[in-house]
Amino acid sequence: MPGDEPLRPRTNAQRRGAAAEDEVARRLEAAGWTILGRNVRMGRFELDLVAVDPGPPAALVVIEVRWRRTRDFGLPEETVDHRKRTRIRAGAYGLLNRGTLVSGAPLPRLPLRFDLVVLEPGGAFRHYRAAF
Repeated sequence: MPGDEPLRPRTNAQRRGAAAEDEVARRLEAAGWTILGRNVRMGRFELDLVAVDPGPPAALVVIEVRWRRTRDFGLPEETVDHRKRTRIRAGAYGLLNRGTLVSGAPLPRLPLRFDLVVLEPGGAFRHYRAAF
């Protein structure tokens, strides 16, 4: 999907973040989800993953992926503050208003949901549905 692909990571942290998004996408696809876009840009906003959860009930889901190497500064979940949630919502509603992905593929007409997926070293995987 042109325009919905991740930018080339430059730093180790960006490479680890991209690897975390790859892992989340693989796990969701294995569970029957359809990944519609990755690193979807809507103006200055970026959505990590846009997918369809087959349900029931089926939903269009915007997924924020969080990965942290350590818990020195708290849990990864704690890094999604009100400013981050506001930016994710703004990007998602912009995408809905446009009605298509950057590639031109139409968005399915499904209820919108926001999920948070956390990955930590050692394989910890936590999926929070309707997280915000």
